Amino acid sequence: MKQTLLIELLTEELPPKSLARLAQAFHEQVQKSLIEAGFVEAGNEGRESRWFATPRRLALQFSDVLATQPDRVIEKKGPAVASGVDAAGKPTKALEGFMRSAGVEFAQLEKQNDGKAEYFVARIARTGEALSLHLAGFVEAALKKLPVAKLMRWGDSEVQFVRPVHGLVMLHGSAVVAGEVLGLASGRATRGHRFMGNGGAIEIGDADEYAQTLLDQGKVVACYQQRRDMIRAQLDQAAAGRDLTWLRDEALLDEVTALVEHPTVYEAGFEAEFLAVPQECLILTMQANQKYFPLMDAAGKLTNRFLVVSNMAVADPTNIVEGNARVVRPRLADAKFFFETDRKTPLANRVAKLAKVVYHNKLGSQGERVERLVKLSGAIARRLNVDAAQAERAALLAKADLVSDMVGEFPELQGIMGRYYAAHDGEAPAVADAIEAHYKPRFNGDSLPAGNVAAAVALADKLDALVAFFGIGQIPTGDKDPFGLRRAALGVLRILMESPLPLDLASLISDAAATFPVGRLATGFEAQLLDFMLERLRNLLKDTGHEQRLVDAVLALMPTRIDAVPAKLAAVKAFVALPEAEALAAANKRIVNILKKAEGSAREVDVALFQESAEKALFTQVTAIAPQVHSQVANADYTGALTALAGLRGAVDTFFDDVMVNADEPLLRANRLALLHQLAGLMNQVADISRL
Repeated sequence: MKQTLLIELLTEELPPKSLARLAQAFHEQVQKSLIEAGFVEAGNEGRESRWFATPRRLALQFSDVLATQPDRVIEKKGPAVASGVDAAGKPTKALEGFMRSAGVEFAQLEKQNDGKAEYFVARIARTGEALSLHLAGFVEAALKKLPVAKLMRWGDSEVQFVRPVHGLVMLHGSAVVAGEVLGLASGRATRGHRFMGNGGAIEIGDADEYAQTLLDQGKVVACYQQRRDMIRAQLDQAAAGRDLTWLRDEALLDEVTALVEHPTVYEAGFEAEFLAVPQECLILTMQANQKYFPLMDAAGKLTNRFLVVSNMAVADPTNIVEGNARVVRPRLADAKFFFETDRKTPLANRVAKLAKVVYHNKLGSQGERVERLVKLSGAIARRLNVDAAQAERAALLAKADLVSDMVGEFPELQGIMGRYYAAHDGEAPAVADAIEAHYKPRFNGDSLPAGNVAAAVALADKLDALVAFFGIGQIPTGDKDPFGLRRAALGVLRILMESPLPLDLASLISDAAATFPVGRLATGFEAQLLDFMLERLRNLLKDTGHEQRLVDAVLALMPTRIDAVPAKLAAVKAFVALPEAEALAAANKRIVNILKKAEGSAREVDVALFQESAEKALFTQVTAIAPQVHSQVANADYTGALTALAGLRGAVDTFFDDVMVNADEPLLRANRLALLHQLAGLMNQVADISRL
């Protein structure tokens, strides 16, 4: 009989930042086990399948779950026939081990061919078993696979989980599914809200009634997404009531959802005098430490009002509102003190302290790094024809706020506080802005540095890190990237491509490497770093919707002018739409293959050696069109260049129809190869056409 299955673990407070991920993984693993065992029909797994998560519980609900799995034939694949029997036709050790594990005799084995080899198969009939014989095992196995960094033990037991577990509900319809998980026997009793619930055990009468029973008797909104939607709606309503907007922070919204079981939003405030502190400091204090949602005015400025998501719904919230206002006040006072104290020491006077801050044990101090950034920022600024002195000044001061009290307390504010302090010290606006912007882009989708002075310092910061760590062999592997080099590479690429900036990436890498003392870095890492960055560019372009073959064609030429890549992609996209494109791409691929097999270096074409009219015609057209194509490429008219090359199709087709490239006579063969080499060089200036 098919009925709804309910599983609930009643726990102590679960980690809020990973609550949703834990519940989803728990759901995925149990669902997989139910399907594989036949308790849920494959293809029916999405029907009324839900997960629930509150600070003190993880729960799952599956509809149409069988009480007894159907009779089945389980097929187990064994060794290949060739290795399963010896010359006398008797089972080998490998096959004997397989038969023991499958519980079958040699005569019961069958042979099957998968197209590659013939192998033994054991087909075992299994009578359907009750859900109660398996469910606890499914749950235990799922819990062991959850993405949990650290486990806990509690009491005198040896069981482990991310937090102590105090209750287990397993219901199939209205019946308890007997079983034991983490040392707890299953039942139907759960608990409600700590303060708003009935204070005792809550009996779940039927698996379908779980969420409603918890809400009615326990004042718990079990559904994570429902609570999240409730919080968002209440935040909108409360902010609109004051003609303000709450500062959107989806990560904070997720975290607060995981901290409450019955959310209610209240408004509180703090003294207006604290608004003299930069709003980024106050916002971070409220969000990171107190989990509050700041209220902003129409101009995007912080007000002295904020919203609190409480776990209590009360008729008179005075104590809650005043309590939260009282709690945040010392935090804001600390921020005010740090800000006022920091401004007494100019940023320039803090630079010397960076000599005592270790950057990396193989790369020296932050002070040494700043010296490199000054040199590299100036070099990049001169390449961009902007004020090198401003770029160098910004680079000198860029890391000075790391030794300020405010950034010491709130590392997330590095750069931001540097801008405020630089402005207070009377630094030029471009310098102050560059101090903050040199960290950009901080994350995927973040804005880029505004202005070329800021861009020069931002490029220097990221290139220095890339060159430094590649130069000492600290290269990202797999999912390990402790120094954020992938993020730094994407930042460089985005600044060059989207700004855009007419800078050569290989030259920038060389400039960065030149700022290090001789012998500090290994030799020959530059090519590896360039490959790494072009691979990041490949992924970036694919993620932004560019067709893979077009990206591969453009990047096959190892372009180092990253600002030109979008125009080249657009040109190649226009080229492939031309009727001549497919034939020229095929011909170019043929040319590339011929040249790969040819021996010796390319020579100049000798017109006196031409014998066929087709090779003369091709040479004439190539020679005639070459100046135009070179000029168009030099002027970034890539579409015009590829369109002009499309006109060669007829001559190229005729050449391959009428001319034997690999002629017996050596001079004739070499001359024809030289012509093809010249043609390939002309055709592949924008992209490797053969890859299309």
